[in-house]
Amino acid sequence: MHTYNMPASGSAARLVEIECPEPEVTQIQIKIFACGLNFADLLMQNSTYQDTPATPFTLGMEIAGVVTALGPKVAGFAVGDRVAVFCGHGGLAEFGAFDANRAVKIPDQMSFEHAAAFQIAYGTSHVALQHCARLQPGETLLVTGAAGGAGLTAVEIGKQMGARVIAQARGAKKLEIARAAGADHLIDANEDLRDAVKSLGGADVVYDVVGGDLWKAAFRATNPGGRLLPIGFASGEVPQIPANHLLVKNLTVIGFYIGGYMKSHPEMVRSSLKTLLEWYVDGRLSPHISHTLPLERVAEGMELLRSRKSTGKVVITMPASTA
Repeated sequence: MHTYNMPASGSAARLVEIECPEPEVTQIQIKIFACGLNFADLLMQNSTYQDTPATPFTLGMEIAGVVTALGPKVAGFAVGDRVAVFCGHGGLAEFGAFDANRAVKIPDQMSFEHAAAFQIAYGTSHVALQHCARLQPGETLLVTGAAGGAGLTAVEIGKQMGARVIAQARGAKKLEIARAAGADHLIDANEDLRDAVKSLGGADVVYDVVGGDLWKAAFRATNPGGRLLPIGFASGEVPQIPANHLLVKNLTVIGFYIGGYMKSHPEMVRSSLKTLLEWYVDGRLSPHISHTLPLERVAEGMELLRSRKSTGKVVITMPASTA
């Protein structure tokens, strides 16, 4: 089978052919039909992600497909089940073997592409906003990078939770995508974020995926008693947090990383995903996929993320051939 691998030699990731993996005792084997790309995949290629596996390994953090074989101690799944898996790595391949406790059955009406674009972005936003920040109806939520994979879901989920949403993004096209997802107010990247947010009454909750100068501006535009979520650092600059300002304004900064929660709070993540899938079936969520590319064009998909030319998610699809 074909897989997009980070080799042990330290050279660039590339398509290679390897043996199809067999499921271990608690694993399920899956014929993969779609894999969602994430900014973390870029970090893994540079060995700068906090959960980068030892090389060689296959990139791809979240997949959707069909169960083709079961380990002897797997219960609750059957061959032929349509599933999604938050696998962490191993997704950019025609087949994979993953721990069954990381898999979830997907609704019949959910496409493989939507399922592969769903778990990380929506799960991050839902747990971060509901459990960590405890966003309340009527509060103002500021989302930076609001047309990206995580930011766009934060806009959508924030509206579902009854918040007034301010979306920041670069350019009219991206802002229109955020507006279509439910944003009440739009701020372009060339505007002064602090002044614009303050003119709208300030933010009660900040969901920041960019870091750098945008974090600094959002921090200054947060209302007393507000909560800030540093979700990512797409700018490349990890922000420093002035503790004296936290004290003066009674602010709370909440770190959140869904991969860590998968290990420390798995029940919460599963409960969140159950809710999100119900919202999807009810038509309350609509994953936005700007690019769908075949496996042989995965490098192009990675470049779309790196250059910030994508909106929502980029999804890689696999050939229908067998191993």
